[in-house]
Amino acid sequence: MRYLMGIDIGTTSTRAIIINAATGKLAAEGVAPYPMRTPHPAWAEQDPADWVKGAAKAIRVALKKAGKGEICAVGLTGQMHSSVFLDDKGQVIRPAILWCDGRTATECDEMTRRVGKQRLLNIARNIALPGFTAPKILWLAKNEPAAFKRVAKVLVTKDYIRYVMTGVFAAEVSDASGMLLLDVAQRRWSPEILHALKIPEKWLASVFESPEVTGHVSREGSRIFGLPEGIPVVGGGGDQAAGAVGNGIIGEGDVTISLGTSGVVFAPSRKPPIATGSSVHAFCHAVPQMWHTMGVMLAAGGSMQWFRDFLRFEKNKRLSYADINALASKSPPGSAGVVFLPYLTGERTPYNDPKARGAFVGLTLSHDITHVARAVMEGVAFGIKDCAGLMRDAGAPMKNVYISGGGATSDLWRRIIASVIERPVKRLEVDQGPAMGAALLAGVGARVWPDVKSATRRALRVKDETEPRKEDFKKYREMYERYRALYPGLAPYFRSGA
Repeated sequence: MRYLMGIDIGTTSTRAIIINAATGKLAAEGVAPYPMRTPHPAWAEQDPADWVKGAAKAIRVALKKAGKGEICAVGLTGQMHSSVFLDDKGQVIRPAILWCDGRTATECDEMTRRVGKQRLLNIARNIALPGFTAPKILWLAKNEPAAFKRVAKVLVTKDYIRYVMTGVFAAEVSDASGMLLLDVAQRRWSPEILHALKIPEKWLASVFESPEVTGHVSREGSRIFGLPEGIPVVGGGGDQAAGAVGNGIIGEGDVTISLGTSGVVFAPSRKPPIATGSSVHAFCHAVPQMWHTMGVMLAAGGSMQWFRDFLRFEKNKRLSYADINALASKSPPGSAGVVFLPYLTGERTPYNDPKARGAFVGLTLSHDITHVARAVMEGVAFGIKDCAGLMRDAGAPMKNVYISGGGATSDLWRRIIASVIERPVKRLEVDQGPAMGAALLAGVGARVWPDVKSATRRALRVKDETEPRKEDFKKYREMYERYRALYPGLAPYFRSGA
């Protein structure tokens, strides 16, 4: 049996999957969790050694479950933007600063000033945001100069795992886009940005297309991860680009909504997207000579997780997601006027405001937990609509909409989202998202399939389609307008630090 492996180095865990190289069907998977640390408010860090341990465990579990067979190639994906600083011996200098870390607002302003706002938009196709990698480099130079002097390489999450696995420093275009150091249209590092920020290009890995072979499992990599020596490792992709491949989102008009911890709306394009200066991202896709736009809300499934944890009636006892879903189903559309703002960790799209905060608005004595539970779901759906609207303004059409992630397992939440965006939403039979995309890219690199389109056609099949409820359109349009009016009114309160 010939297999392909996809490895997703996530924020809370690593997932390794093995798929059948002939059919694309899932053969086995392994998952290993690890912690995230918040040493100061708005900080988020992880020890890259935890990623290595997590990947090693997940890979071994998957290999054991799959049984006999040959792994033809490995694809890598993972959380974007998170920065790993290495010295000249390849040793980690300090904990990785993650994508959800908010410490670099000042450095974003500095980067914009040094590069020039319009030049940054023209080259990197994005504004400087605290989650991106380049501002983290500036922060290190200013706040930890002794560590900065030791820097010899800067990698993002999956590319560090690649280095440990193969001994090769390599990057690929989709993840490199999120470092804010790439000329997105030309798909190469930008000498102009690097010069303005005084970052040596030798600190950065060579850039490949996502299905290209970047190296092979080394002897040391084999010992650490349990993979046979010599297996090819392809470029892979940032988690959203790889997740889009894993959902078949590779052509214009295709859109995917990901309901993980964050909420993402993703749309491919045949040309480099127009830089609008908004908080919509414009990156290279994991499909060669394709690009994509992406809107990101920071707490989608994260809002539901918070709500579940908040409803803790006794020590170590809480409602399940199924319980909350059942409660929400008893509320009418519009939650009887209750509106939830899902800005629990600030917000990226559409406001780019790390100080934005969550809120319930419109509560009365007549409301109960059913209304509040549904309001959480609807608030996230309105945030998804915010992202989709900005992307439409940037020229991204929305024809075929797919939905994935943990939140998409809820029939009710899918129906709410479909009704809010007024489009049917489809699910695939296998929802392995980024890990599946990484495995398919590995198959292209190993020449199992000639290109990414062939891989997705062979491996992916639609499971179901959720139609919107047309009778809910009027109510949701009304509630969305209320939702949109709340942030401008509350923003001064958020910024006051209260």
